[in-house]
Formats: sequence, C-alpha cells, structure tokens
Amino acid sequence: MTSASKENLDQLVATMKRAAAALRDAEIQFMLGGGLAAWARGGPPTDHDVDFFVREEDAERALDALEAVGMHGERPPEEWLYKAQDGDVVVDVIFRPAGGTVGDEHFARATWLEVAAQTLLVASIDDVLVTKLLALTEQEPDFQSVLALARALREQIDWNEVESRSGSSPFARAFFTLVEGLGIVESSGSFAASTS
Repeated sequence: MTSASKENLDQLVATMKRAAAALRDAEIQFMLGGGLAAWARGGPPTDHDVDFFVREEDAERALDALEAVGMHGERPPEEWLYKAQDGDVVVDVIFRPAGGTVGDEHFARATWLEVAAQTLLVASIDDVLVTKLLALTEQEPDFQSVLALARALREQIDWNEVESRSGSSPFARAFFTLVEGLGIVESSGSFAASTS
C-alpha cells in the first residue's frame, strides 16, 4: 500500500467512525457495507468511499443525522441511496442496493466486528459480493474489485448462496466463469450447470 493510499484509507476510517457514531446516536440501525465491510473481514484495503446499509424507512433520518454532525447531504437522482460529503470523503447511505431493498434478512446475516477500534455491525461478505455483482453493467463491467475481494476472502464466501442470489445477471455468471478459470474456487461445474 502506498503512503497516499494509506492516508486515504485513514481518512475513510475517520469518516466511517464519525458517521457510525452519528447514526448510533440517532438510534438508527445500520451496518457497514461495501469495500470497508470487505476490508473489515480481511479483504483488500479500499480507497473509494464509506458505505452504510440502512432500511429504506430510516434513510432520511440517517442523512439528517450525518448532516447534524456537519456533513453535506445530497439526495441524488438514482433513488437507491443518499450521499453525505465529509471533506474529501463520500458516505453512501444505501437503502435499495442492486438486488433489492435492505431488510431484516440483511441485518440477520451481518455480524458484529471490531473495525479500527469501533464495534460495528458489518454486512455479510455474501451480501457485499452479491450487491457488487448485481451492480455490474455494460456501462461499468469492471471485475477488478470483485475478483480482488473473491481472491482475498474466498474461504468466507458461501459460493452457492452468492451464485443463487446473483445468477440472473450475465455479469455474475461471467464472474463465476472467471473465478473458476483463475483457480480462486475449485471448478465444480455447478456454476456453469446452473446457467445452461
């Protein structure tokens, strides 16, 4: 990791802590998602943004809580998330990720982990991977981050669960071909068999 990326990760973690405290103090149930959730589980460091998953009915209050601690809130036109800016760091408040609305089942699959000395509910790695796979599109077919995540956390991933929840996507099916071909998972034929 370069010193620039270490500094960026430090900024992300500082914003994560500040945002998590604001959400906790506002009594909003949330969980850490995205690249930081993968990093918290031993995955590669991220330099992108801070993702929190919340229920859709809590999204407005979550953004209000972040604004109350000085972050600049935004309601972008995408209709599945809100954003808060903390200096150079973006916090995504995600309530309707690719694959469906955040619900009780997401919280049930999440686990409490210590993340940079703060105990947080962290989204399951299966949920993180499914969300990332279903977000791949023709306009953004970049497999780099999902392959890095899969390689680093392969033993923690329930491959059959991820495949069953994401298999409707041609990009997810291509991903499974890649992880087998690259030797990240053993070639079982089950991924290819389920798509033919």
